[in-house]
Amino acid sequence: MLLKDIDDLEIDEKCLKILKALARIYKAEGFVKISSAHVSGVSYDNIGEEGLEWLRSIKGKVRVYTTLNPAGLDCERWREMGISEDFYRKQLEVLRVFENLGVEITLTCTPYYIRAPKLNEHLAWAESSAVVYANSLLGARTNRESGISALASAIAGFTPYYGLHIKENRAPTILVKAKGDLSVVGYKAGLELPSEIPFFVFERKVRETELKLLSASIAATGNVAMFHAENLTPEWRDFERPREKIEIEGKLEKSCCEADLIAIGCPHCSKEELGEILKLLDGKRVKKELWIFTSRKVALEAKEVVEKIERCGARVFRDTCMVVSPATESFGCVMVNSGKALEYLPKKRKVEVAFASLEDCIRAAVS
Repeated sequence: MLLKDIDDLEIDEKCLKILKALARIYKAEGFVKISSAHVSGVSYDNIGEEGLEWLRSIKGKVRVYTTLNPAGLDCERWREMGISEDFYRKQLEVLRVFENLGVEITLTCTPYYIRAPKLNEHLAWAESSAVVYANSLLGARTNRESGISALASAIAGFTPYYGLHIKENRAPTILVKAKGDLSVVGYKAGLELPSEIPFFVFERKVRETELKLLSASIAATGNVAMFHAENLTPEWRDFERPREKIEIEGKLEKSCCEADLIAIGCPHCSKEELGEILKLLDGKRVKKELWIFTSRKVALEAKEVVEKIERCGARVFRDTCMVVSPATESFGCVMVNSGKALEYLPKKRKVEVAFASLEDCIRAAVS
């Protein structure tokens, strides 16, 4: 459903102005109805008092199913993370405002594990890793929204019709032959191809987990909002293969910093990843701080696996992650298997970062 204008919708005036401004800037031909929205910028560490006041000023409720990105803490185990009571109380205020707006307090960067959008569904999603995942692996349609524009679209039930909402704008622009660690491939691709739509050809069979990490890292280092992958993504046959080709090897030089925290789950771990972590631990006792991040829903569905992981001495936190939580700042060097965390941790949390495969992360935690 496409509307030429949304002036007749009874929605908050600020949200109306935001959406009309975006439509004007991007020369949208109208506004398309969305099936869901996903809002980022949830941590009090990100939005502060000014952001909280702006949220309080929004009138009305969301008109579509709307999910929420991670907060700055585990809502139940925040003390274990070293979070202050003042920060905890401020974060709860933020969450109450979102709840009053009708937003689902999912607190995850992987909303597709809660409710996966279908092929060609129009969305208004913030959280760049989820945007790439939804566009690429699911074939849904969303631009890279900010937390503010995603919330405005959720209040309206419509978003400006431009960019990746339009089929022809989703065509790949460059072919990338990729090998090695796909999180690193994405990290490098975002730097080398910041505004392209890559068409990936992999030299081996790859898993959903790897494509998720690729989605996160390519969005973190570039302005990329989707990719195609031969024989894997739903729209890979819909366009001509790009003529321009490059090769990217997923390999990074080893970091020299000695990790005092190993952090996994950026984006949040799936049930399959939690199972893989348990298998890699193999009953061994963790000797370094090992923090694993996932959504509350996934943790509940994998309750026995989580309990076994924690019996090994690791901690499985919900609702947050190493990037958006100020808790990470109490460490000097963090080891991760995520290109997204590799890009953001030094900038946001001012810590050194060591990158390793999941296997090497677990090996470092138990040795």
